[in-house]
Amino acid sequence: MSPDFLYFIETVLNGLMSGVMYSLVALGFVLIFKASGIFNFAQGVMALFAALTLVGLLTGQVPFAHLIHAIFGVEAQHWGAGMPALLAVIGTMVVMIALAFLIERIVLKHLVNQEPIILFMATIGLAYFLEGLGDLMWGSDVKALDIGVPSGGSFWWEDVTREWAAEGSDYFGMYIDKLDVTAAIVAAVLVVALSVFSQYTRMGRALRAVADDHQAALSVGISLRTIWVIVWSIAGFVALVAGIMWGSKSGVQFSLSLIALKALPVLILGGFTSIPGAIVGGLIIGVGEKLAELYIGPLVGGAIENWFAYVVALVFLLYRPQGLFGDKIIERI
Repeated sequence: MSPDFLYFIETVLNGLMSGVMYSLVALGFVLIFKASGIFNFAQGVMALFAALTLVGLLTGQVPFAHLIHAIFGVEAQHWGAGMPALLAVIGTMVVMIALAFLIERIVLKHLVNQEPIILFMATIGLAYFLEGLGDLMWGSDVKALDIGVPSGGSFWWEDVTREWAAEGSDYFGMYIDKLDVTAAIVAAVLVVALSVFSQYTRMGRALRAVADDHQAALSVGISLRTIWVIVWSIAGFVALVAGIMWGSKSGVQFSLSLIALKALPVLILGGFTSIPGAIVGGLIIGVGEKLAELYIGPLVGGAIENWFAYVVALVFLLYRPQGLFGDKIIERI
């Protein structure tokens, strides 16, 4: 094969891997939107908060150490060597479930049957609150996250693909990050599990009933408060997985919360109510922006990856606003 064709294949594969990373964030949005009709602006910050908490438990960092020092004058940066990775992940999940319970008790129960825009504004406030809470608890410095997830290029894959090139070419093999491959496998498992849960379990049907009509769900004995705690807990778990993958890739820093903006075009393409659509939309965006950067970027001065996804999303909003897999909304005027 020619080196140009192999570069094309490498770009597509890396685009697919990037798309999976976007999809992991988009899944959290879809879950909450399906169950409550809320567009959760705080999902990206939830991934950041989960990653910060995980690093804190791994390193044995004392929460609110700076605040304790300011109020009581006590230096208490670390309580020990930290937790093993598995215990730290479990501990972080407990924190995310507790957070879901508090969100329901303090915010959501007061907003039953309110207009969607009010619920959306509540999640914006929640996002800024969680970002400030994370800063106060764990500090704002960039943190390395390592729980043993494989990372770095695969030398085996480079050796295999180097042999595909034509004789005498200077092609050195394809670079595929092992972390991206791991994220793709995890995302596939999550999509299958969440799809089965949503379609074939009693609780999954209850989630969809709540999304359709709060009052009707309450009238048949479905506990709205319980449903919201469950769905925000699941979204917290998805945020934890996304935080682990993104934090392992680029470090745990407050810009991690901005990955929510990358999830928006994914949701518009796949549909706000489709779990498989979140994955397909992510793959389309990931591959599209990589190919656009490779072939169109040199013609327009580069940096096309920063805005390509939003242009595609705008086109979809004009011609298919419900996305590829979303439910078509028909309203009487």
